[in-house]
Amino acid sequence: MKLSVGLRVSSSLSLTPQLQQAIRLLQLSSLELEQEIQNQLDSNPLLEAIDSSPEGQASDSLDNNVDYQSNEQQTSDYDSLSDFQDSAVSDGASSIALDEQMGLTRLGEDLPVDTQWDDVFSHQSTALASPEFDEREDTRTVSDSIWSELRWQLNLTPFSPVDRIMAECIIDGIDERGYLEASLEELLEATQNQLDALDLDIEEVELSELEVVLKRIQNFDPPGVGARDLSECLCLQLRALPEHTPSRRDALNMMAHHELLLINDIPKLMRQTNLDQDALRSALALVKSLDPYPGLKFQNNEREHQVPDVIVRKKNDHWEVQLNTDILPKLRVNSYYASMIKRADQSEENQYLRTHMQEARNFIKSVDERHKTLLKVSTCIVQHQRAFLEHGPEAMKPLILRDIALETELHESTVSRVTTQKFLLTPRGLFELKYFFSSHVATSTGGECSSTAIRAMIKKMVQEENVKKPLSDNALTEKLHEAGIDVARRTVAKYRESLNIASSSERKRLL
Repeated sequence: MKLSVGLRVSSSLSLTPQLQQAIRLLQLSSLELEQEIQNQLDSNPLLEAIDSSPEGQASDSLDNNVDYQSNEQQTSDYDSLSDFQDSAVSDGASSIALDEQMGLTRLGEDLPVDTQWDDVFSHQSTALASPEFDEREDTRTVSDSIWSELRWQLNLTPFSPVDRIMAECIIDGIDERGYLEASLEELLEATQNQLDALDLDIEEVELSELEVVLKRIQNFDPPGVGARDLSECLCLQLRALPEHTPSRRDALNMMAHHELLLINDIPKLMRQTNLDQDALRSALALVKSLDPYPGLKFQNNEREHQVPDVIVRKKNDHWEVQLNTDILPKLRVNSYYASMIKRADQSEENQYLRTHMQEARNFIKSVDERHKTLLKVSTCIVQHQRAFLEHGPEAMKPLILRDIALETELHESTVSRVTTQKFLLTPRGLFELKYFFSSHVATSTGGECSSTAIRAMIKKMVQEENVKKPLSDNALTEKLHEAGIDVARRTVAKYRESLNIASSSERKRLL
């Protein structure tokens, strides 16, 4: 074997720290991006946020009139920042100059699908854009828990010391729904342990005494609390209603035979209760108006409201795609610290400023690239799903990540990252970008139909069906075949279950 020395030229892709940062920012949600920006602002003195308030804008205009020591260096820094944006603008961009100033993308014949983010959304206009939504005062309140509410009522009710200990054990055995989860035997044992721990000279507590205390707890608010099952909970709420409430007596009579109601045996239920069809229907309507989980109203059910990343609206028969300016970061390099950097200075302080200057520039560029990609992908998705915006979910077109990746000249993994936890606000509601991707099912005419559209059609068929003769899975399959959609019965059953729609036997109503 002969050894030799030679040169070879090859190219390879390496993940630089800047590229890794860009990829990580791309998959962050708006909330996570806000947290990441705050971390960068705390750690990098050369990165600053622009205050979009009138006071902040006024102070920025005053700062622009101040002459710093190195004005030429400051100007070069701003020129370097502007290099991060694409300088090439198509000749036809002048026809949408007004839309560019507003940060809009119009989906018409005059604008291509792969519109660049810089063509329609400049960094400076983003920073000084006015908020899309008005700020409102947060009037949300957090309610007390079911246990604190019951203990508050317990302190206002006269109890003997032993009964109070039993009541405390009963309240501890109630779950967040308001139901008594522990058995009476377990509560009796817990009460006896409490009495022994307090060294009270009291004889053993009887089970009947515990039942009496439980009845008193069941008279607390909310009605139905302390019940051991759904039937008892509904009966407690019916007894708490005024006696002159219509159908109250009939509802109590019907709940005494609730096992027939569960299996939907209406003829036998009418015979057992001696109620006619109209009286049974009124009693059933009264029972449906009750709360099956009385304890949940005391939970903090505050939901995380998603903030849209992209907004689409229709103006003059055109769908316009716009990034939500409320959540766009308004960042820039601190001009004062940038003016302190000296070119020929190799001191530790100067190197510190140089390093953080480069980090700030890279971070701003990565954030801008994130918004460019997000607008580019969202514009392409909206163009594909115009029928959904016009006519609803039944008109959803089949779409996969590869379709968007080919049109936007991006990798499928990039499209997947940019559509994860990103939300699009449309006239039909707020949707995650992933919602617009779905598999396809062949049609009898040789075309394709989206699985989302099929689900919407099944949901509409069930809503319009006769409740006395609900549509079975076979009937739904036949209706879809009549509409030209070739789908199997098991697929229809899978779609029905994904929509949380019960089977035809469970949906059947005789009243």
